[in-house]
Amino acid sequence: IDETYRSVSDAAVFAAGDIATMPAHPREKAGVYAVRAGPPLADNLRRALAGRRLRRAVPQRQALALIGTGDKRAVASRGRHEAYGAPVWWLKDWIDRRWMRRYTDLPPMEAEADDAMRCGGCAAKVPAAVLARVMAHLGKPRNEAVTIGLDSPDDAAVLSFPGAPPLLQTVDFFRAMVGDPYLFGRIAANHALGDIYAMGGVPEAALAIATVPPGRPPIVEHDLFHMMKGGSEVLATAGAALVGGHSAEGAELGLGFAVTGRTRPGRLMRKGGLRPSDRLLLTKPLGTGAILAAEMRRTAPARAVSAAIGAMLESAAEASTCLGSYGATACTDVTGFGLLGHLLEMLTASNADARVDPDRIPALDGALALIRQGLTSSLHGGNSAALAALVGEAANDPGLAGLLIDPQTAGGLLAGVPAERASDCLAELHRLGYGAAEIGVVVPRSGDKPRVWLEPGCVVPTQTPVPAMANS
Repeated sequence: IDETYRSVSDAAVFAAGDIATMPAHPREKAGVYAVRAGPPLADNLRRALAGRRLRRAVPQRQALALIGTGDKRAVASRGRHEAYGAPVWWLKDWIDRRWMRRYTDLPPMEAEADDAMRCGGCAAKVPAAVLARVMAHLGKPRNEAVTIGLDSPDDAAVLSFPGAPPLLQTVDFFRAMVGDPYLFGRIAANHALGDIYAMGGVPEAALAIATVPPGRPPIVEHDLFHMMKGGSEVLATAGAALVGGHSAEGAELGLGFAVTGRTRPGRLMRKGGLRPSDRLLLTKPLGTGAILAAEMRRTAPARAVSAAIGAMLESAAEASTCLGSYGATACTDVTGFGLLGHLLEMLTASNADARVDPDRIPALDGALALIRQGLTSSLHGGNSAALAALVGEAANDPGLAGLLIDPQTAGGLLAGVPAERASDCLAELHRLGYGAAEIGVVVPRSGDKPRVWLEPGCVVPTQTPVPAMANS
């Protein structure tokens, strides 16, 4: 290249850094020269496009080199001068951290208000009120094989045939919320299995529905393969066979599964069935919606993103078996409508209210702080209608309220367990590795609509040890 960073053999090519050599001013290959070349290179690219005269820029003659020795000491050299020791490492650490802050602590920028960010994952759901109005206008065709369907909707439909155990059917689909297709595939499959586990069932087979952005065939193939690879691995671990599916081009990467499962004899769990005094157990902490929304804006702490991904990858299979073993009276999975929305579904179906201890609601690391900063999911507004059911001073805490309606992707199971068995069930969930918590108690209905009373200290753990029933 010449002193304008243009190739000496092709006027349309500009270069800088290790791939380029400036014969008039030879320099060693080092990052500092590439960084320093950025401003003049950008300036000359603009000038070339505008047909203006290019400017010469001679690189500096020497550069400071710093190399850490692995023991909080470093070596420095510049020209004929050198130094070694802890102070050099402190200098290197300060320079490195200042450099990284330029990429991690980005200044806020204005965004077009009419082009709002829309979240992926289960936060891409249609709001509950909209969905309810649509379903109310649809007919409900009857089929004798459908024993649980739109007349009494639950996490999965139940189909019964003579001489065969009842079958469970459910479907989930959403667009990607993470950039790694393989990781997204694992999360999508884990989320789709949640409805089967919420019903106390065992997954048997799945059909995939995938959308991939149009592009060159190798890129489309790469994304589709890794997305399906992740999903099929999770299905295989769950004992479910991937038996087919459908793919199409779409604006964004998306994946879903229609899952068929079977029921365990006497273990079908539904949203209805809660009884007064039942304890409410939640198997996973909340906050994936807020964390993923913040990550879209590149403001989520790395530890929070890591915690959210870990939670979304955690299977509910063993939790489902555990809850069934301890006689769970009702169960659902906490997904797009948030803890409060799904709890209200259970209370409506059970004709009950609930008292919830706000201090016992588990949250992922960093989630509450992000919600209090206003970093919430695009489904947050649609879920906020459920807040009208809250009673108690704690309902005025915007952070807590936001957490209660935060949409979850591959969220935990929420179940009612008889009071005398709740402590043992919770201990078993902890032994299995779940970050479960006892968050409340079911109480009799006090009005026309279900209410959730937020009362700190309302949960007093039971201590009566009752052995678990044998798994079937």
